[in-house]
Amino acid sequence: MPFKAEYIWVDGTQPTAKLRSKTKIVEDGAELPIWGFDGSSTNQAPGDKSDCVLKPVFVCPDPIRGGKNVLVMCEVLLIDGTPHPTNTRAACAEVAATFADQEPIFGIEQEYTFFKDGRPLGFPIGGGYPAPQGGYYCGVGSDEVFGRAIVEAHMDLCLEAGLHLSGINAEVMPGQWEFQIGPVAAPQVADELWIARWLLYRVAEDYNVSATLDPKPVKGDWNGAGAHTNFSTKAMREDYKAIITACESMGAEGKLEEHVAGYGAGIDERLTGMHETAPWSKYSYGVSDRGASVRIPWQVEKDGKGYIEDRRPNANCDPYVVTRLIVNTVCSALAE
Repeated sequence: MPFKAEYIWVDGTQPTAKLRSKTKIVEDGAELPIWGFDGSSTNQAPGDKSDCVLKPVFVCPDPIRGGKNVLVMCEVLLIDGTPHPTNTRAACAEVAATFADQEPIFGIEQEYTFFKDGRPLGFPIGGGYPAPQGGYYCGVGSDEVFGRAIVEAHMDLCLEAGLHLSGINAEVMPGQWEFQIGPVAAPQVADELWIARWLLYRVAEDYNVSATLDPKPVKGDWNGAGAHTNFSTKAMREDYKAIITACESMGAEGKLEEHVAGYGAGIDERLTGMHETAPWSKYSYGVSDRGASVRIPWQVEKDGKGYIEDRRPNANCDPYVVTRLIVNTVCSALAE
């Protein structure tokens, strides 16, 4: 009996890439093959040289279709077999392999916002604003929480797919939620985050709701949406000195600009120095400080070991880029 394989990939849309997918019917027992697609329709090729190639790199059960069906995260290749210019996974995998001996792992907190009929879910129909933010975070009750049915369905799908989902919570703005993937090494943590995003978009379809990763979904006095990235190496999990080295490394010359440039479009709109953010143009770190670029959890200082949280990545970031930058910066410093 053939099975369905949903091939999922990241396209070439700028400034923020989108997910694409299509279904291949595969004979039972057969290996997942490479597959082609029209790159001219995904901002990845001109019309006269439109062929691009999908290479399976991560496979998990398809919790929507069930049975033997699978979800397949793919890298995009050129027809000569080399990584496509939009393929950010290849560079991530290379850096991860270089520093594999340091055992870096990640936990990524993906915030997102539900929209329906052009407004965030929970915002008044016909315009205007709800009550100021404050009671919505980790709230309960129909006057504070919007979209829980979708969130619960998404959580179950991620678990059925075998993803390393570690939690969910309602966020600060109405219609805003978060799920967490990890702890997992790169590039797999990014593979799983892209799959989890795809499942979120797909299940929200059934409710006629869109899930968006806009880093500043509502202008004004409302929290933005980020992808806070927790990170540690073996040394950091054993010694507080390595924690400080990691924090210092991301503030070294040129690193602020390099990281901010790779942390998602529109980062200057979200990282304003307000709403639990540090200004995008300044680097800082501190213990238990959610107004810093990088937070050292209080428990880490107390225990003298653990992990750090880079609070700068946007909700719309490419996790392949974010994890590559952090591994390269921190692990290079620790190696010295």
